[in-house]
Amino acid sequence: MDSVQIETTAPLTLEFTQIALPPTAISSNSRISKDTIRTSLKASTADSVLASVYSLGTGGILLSNLLVELGASPVVFGMLSSIPMLVNLIQPLGAYLSERSTSRFQYSLRTHGIGRLLWLILVIGIVSASLGVIDAHQLVILTLLIVLFSNLLGGLGTASWLSWVAMIVPRRLRGRYFGTRNSAASLTNLVCVPMAGLLVSHWYGGTLQGYGIVLLISIVFGIVGLGCQSFQVDMNPQSQNTYYGKSPQTSEIQSEVAKDESSEVLQSIHLPQDQLANSIWKNSNFLVFLLYFSFWTLAVNLSSPFFNLYMLDTLDLDVSYVTIYNSLQAGATLLMLILWGKLADKIGNRPILICIGILVGVTPLLWLGIGVNRLDIWLWLPLLHILTGGTWAAIDLCSNNIQIGIAPIKNQSIYFATAAAVAGASGALGTTIGSFLVQFAQSGGLLGLFALSGLFRLVALVPLMFLQEPSRS
Repeated sequence: MDSVQIETTAPLTLEFTQIALPPTAISSNSRISKDTIRTSLKASTADSVLASVYSLGTGGILLSNLLVELGASPVVFGMLSSIPMLVNLIQPLGAYLSERSTSRFQYSLRTHGIGRLLWLILVIGIVSASLGVIDAHQLVILTLLIVLFSNLLGGLGTASWLSWVAMIVPRRLRGRYFGTRNSAASLTNLVCVPMAGLLVSHWYGGTLQGYGIVLLISIVFGIVGLGCQSFQVDMNPQSQNTYYGKSPQTSEIQSEVAKDESSEVLQSIHLPQDQLANSIWKNSNFLVFLLYFSFWTLAVNLSSPFFNLYMLDTLDLDVSYVTIYNSLQAGATLLMLILWGKLADKIGNRPILICIGILVGVTPLLWLGIGVNRLDIWLWLPLLHILTGGTWAAIDLCSNNIQIGIAPIKNQSIYFATAAAVAGASGALGTTIGSFLVQFAQSGGLLGLFALSGLFRLVALVPLMFLQEPSRS
């Protein structure tokens, strides 16, 4: 499943936390240069690449295949998918704690760092299961516990990280930068997922041990990825919240702040924490986004956790085939992300979300004709994953961009956390409903669920008609 410090001795003064940075890092009381911003963006891209390797071992098809091998029920699959969304409810607490810290980087280490190290416990559990110390049921429970606590810690740090990156990337370049960043991550998946799938499938000690090897490698890459964040210019959240106005230095980070936002920040510098919720609920545009985001997440997660289950269990495909499909999906994402990023910078994110959202909405219906025959396995399933990769590249990129554009600078991470919490709760609800429908439905329950999800996705697009996207100029 994946982040500059501003001291306000005067509004035009920028200072940085004293952390271990490379020789090119900016010292205290110095201005933020364009070279420093470029270094930060490159470091963030490298982090995304390494985090992709971490994610392929701790989630996705490989973790799903582990649960299939252990005989897990559809309810377990629903829990596996709902936990990362449900723990988003803790993001407001994480955002509050992060705003009390003095370093985005140090806070990221304490949350994401510990969360990634927790997966070492599952490696130990796999070794124990191979030796017969614990059984399959106990390993399933251990897996769910690791997923829960790892994602809890990740949820505490996600809003802080997103606020960190949002301040570094110039607003008018967000589409292109995040398109390039996500493309690098997709390229990593394109190369690494099939390799990992082959390793798991053909490991001489069995698929369980093979997954343990892949998981250990993924953890190492994840920790190295966090190290890349030390090359990003750090931020003091407390100083970010007291910043107001627009200065030549900050324009290199955040190229502009909306004029109405500037006056709002100026008036709310000393806004008490107990009034923050009221300010959020008075932001009608943000509420419209919440409405769309929550309904969309619920509709998507009615079915999305069960496509891999359908291929691995119902169609009984080997995991190596499914990883190839996933790599094709990553390849399509890689090819389309840069295009979507440039297009979003030109025409905006909202039109893309509406048009591509309709295509994503009908995609689950295309699964209704998939069966166990050579034509479907070698042609339609690859084409379906390519379509999914190309369209979801637009949805993920534009949803992220429009959320960053809507949230004001002051207490930005609180807004991100609120959106994540609402979407997480609705997504977990969708997954839970989907898992119980599959568990207790008669034959064909998965296909019926796919059709229901497609209908709900189309309905969820309606709030976008009333959403006002901030200017990109």
